[in-house]
Amino acid sequence: MPIATPEVYRDMLDRAKAGSFAYPAINVTSSQTLNAAIRGFAEAGSDGIVQVSTGGAEYLSGPTIKDMVSGSLALAAYAEIVAAKYDVNIALHTDHCPKDKLDGFVRPLLQASAERRAKTGLPIFQSHMWDGSAVPLDENLQIAQELLALAKAADIILEVEIGVVGGEEDGVANEINDQLYTTPEDALKTVEALGLGENGRYMAALTFGNVHGVYKPGNVKLRPEILKQCQDAIVEKYGSEHGSKPLDLVFHGGSGSTEQEISDAVDFGVIKMNVDTDTQYAFTRPVAGWMMTHYDGVLKVDGEVGNKKQYDPRAWGKEAEAAMAARVVEACENLRSAGTHA
Repeated sequence: MPIATPEVYRDMLDRAKAGSFAYPAINVTSSQTLNAAIRGFAEAGSDGIVQVSTGGAEYLSGPTIKDMVSGSLALAAYAEIVAAKYDVNIALHTDHCPKDKLDGFVRPLLQASAERRAKTGLPIFQSHMWDGSAVPLDENLQIAQELLALAKAADIILEVEIGVVGGEEDGVANEINDQLYTTPEDALKTVEALGLGENGRYMAALTFGNVHGVYKPGNVKLRPEILKQCQDAIVEKYGSEHGSKPLDLVFHGGSGSTEQEISDAVDFGVIKMNVDTDTQYAFTRPVAGWMMTHYDGVLKVDGEVGNKKQYDPRAWGKEAEAAMAARVVEACENLRSAGTHA
């Protein structure tokens, strides 16, 4: 199928909210990881979201070029062609964008989508994330208002982060402290600033102890009940016109989460969960195994010529893509999106 249109993307998110499931949003950095992600969604029978971070976008543009916009547009162009051969819908998203990179990442991509929409009726990306966690909430929401208006004009969904995700990702590091927990008051301020859809659709990454990086289960203290408290506060103030879960929520920093924590978060309104660390490992682990197992074929040991079939990147690349695809399937199963493709 072609990349999800804005209408299809909205339907995907609506079905997730109504059906109490969420889509894995898989970070990719290359054509190989993109292919692995799409394959995983297809094998799970799930629509899905593929996303690129600022660092991923730089890498995609070429390691000596480091142009986030070029890398993002290249990914989108490639994805449009390869995704069309699969029978699931794939939405394109850009991940964490801090304030100092807005002018070199999200704003020009919004402009590019607005220009294409004027010509073809379709944007390039289906959603973009503004990460204002490093600035005061009032400034975060002021910038979000500006970006939401631009996103609405281009028929794109905006993602905002209200609170702080601990750990480090793409050079953005935050301490692990009380700021990791969004309050109901923060959620109410978000709705006061951005509305409940009348100013444009947005997703909110409310934080409930989330931490980027690699952690064993139990090491990260998640409190999914915070999400319900925030949803309930909005319903109490604005009524139930938008349902019992008025906000479309996003789960960041999920590595090491227990199945129950993930399940609770989805029940409380999470419809998108970022998956990066786990799929990075899933992709790289079989490459390491291949190299160690076939070292005498990969390397020209003792003056020999090696084995071309073993050092051909396609040989170990297939192993990596298959393993990453399997991890995407697992994510779909954990988030209940497997088998939900309409």
